[in-house]
Amino acid sequence: MSKEYVILVDEQNRQIGTMEKIEAHEKALLHRAFSIFIFNDQGELMLQQRAFEKYHSPGLWTNTCCSHQREGEETIDAAHRRLVEEMGFDTDLEEKFAFIYKAAFDNGLTEHEFDHVLVGHYNEVPKLNQEEAADWKWISLEDVKIDIELNPEQYTPWFRIIFQKYYEFIS
Repeated sequence: MSKEYVILVDEQNRQIGTMEKIEAHEKALLHRAFSIFIFNDQGELMLQQRAFEKYHSPGLWTNTCCSHQREGEETIDAAHRRLVEEMGFDTDLEEKFAFIYKAAFDNGLTEHEFDHVLVGHYNEVPKLNQEEAADWKWISLEDVKIDIELNPEQYTPWFRIIFQKYYEFIS
């Protein structure tokens, strides 16, 4: 399997280099990423449960899809690519906002991302890539908010941050 690289950026999202993904996470370097929130007609959010074989945050619930752009790849193109690769479907996506966050994991890795948050709409059943996602569910934003408060350990550290930013954005 070939190594994956991330795009290192400054705080204005200007590319300053590339680095192998694991090394960037070990060094907690700021890099470009995206997070996708997919909603159905009832306004429910599709959550993904990360595969139990993942090298960090296995089995935790998170947003529909998230990943990193490849060098030379536009954010929207990367988002469509990963949505198909992880969840087995594609739909129209719109970028809502971007922000910087930092989230450390128990295994010594850190996500330090310039994150582009995209939103889309879908009503069907996804066709999960089992190497990426173990399960999925629809859930209302209010129920997500309450459950994160009651059971934060069941959610990825980045999703807790991104969800709060998204919730503030729509309020």
